[in-house]
Amino acid sequence: MKPLLIVNPRAGAGSRDEVVAAAAERGIRTHVLAEDDDLVEVARAADADVLGIAGGDGSLAEVARVAVDRGLPFACVPLGTRNHFARDLGLDRDDPIGALAAFADGTEHRVDVGFANDRLFLNNVSLGAYAHLVHRREHHRRRRDAFARLRALGAVAAHRHDDGLTLDGAPLAARVVLVSNNAYDLTVLSVGERRRLDEGRLYLYAPAGVLRADWEGRPGERFTIGARRHNVRSAIDGEPAVLDLPVEFTIAAGALRVLVPRRPGA
Repeated sequence: MKPLLIVNPRAGAGSRDEVVAAAAERGIRTHVLAEDDDLVEVARAADADVLGIAGGDGSLAEVARVAVDRGLPFACVPLGTRNHFARDLGLDRDDPIGALAAFADGTEHRVDVGFANDRLFLNNVSLGAYAHLVHRREHHRRRRDAFARLRALGAVAAHRHDDGLTLDGAPLAARVVLVSNNAYDLTVLSVGERRRLDEGRLYLYAPAGVLRADWEGRPGERFTIGARRHNVRSAIDGEPAVLDLPVEFTIAAGALRVLVPRRPGA
């Protein structure tokens, strides 16, 4: 095999150098992204038959798109803040070095990926108030504001703008909409785990009930979300993005070939 592990130095903290050193010990070629590197271009140009990424969910999705397009196996090394995709794969999010075993003796699993227009997502896409939070948080983070998270939460609490969202042409009365790749266990204040990544379905969630204390979910293979504008702020796998409207959500069942470390007896 000719594996390549791309390392995002801006993801996580404290373990990047250890991952690079451990990869070298295992004969895994690494490319640590430089400031002027384009992650997608590095992945597309790589002379490799396995593409891996050490980073957070946003970085994973970009390299996963290249792996799908090139038909290559994909390896995930959790190095971000939340690492939701790694968690739902069954990886230990606190052991990025252990995830390197996928390159040498991994088992391949076919998992689904979602698309928002032509943008691939591994976990979910949110629209509405939460997306405004993510954009506000990123704005303050770039300004090195120590109170970024607090201000972002305050912005969401004050957000009263009616985006006029529609679902498949019908009005959608919700301040928060979440479209996920496979089903989540959800509470009103948190996104839980997924039990499967290969069901071949999207799920659309919106808060339900008088107090909005629960989530109403609906499965499907395609959703179309519109609004009274040309584009909409979104959060794709936790990263801020702007999507042209209408947004066509689709799922590509089994499109991603994921390598995970072999577990005896699993």
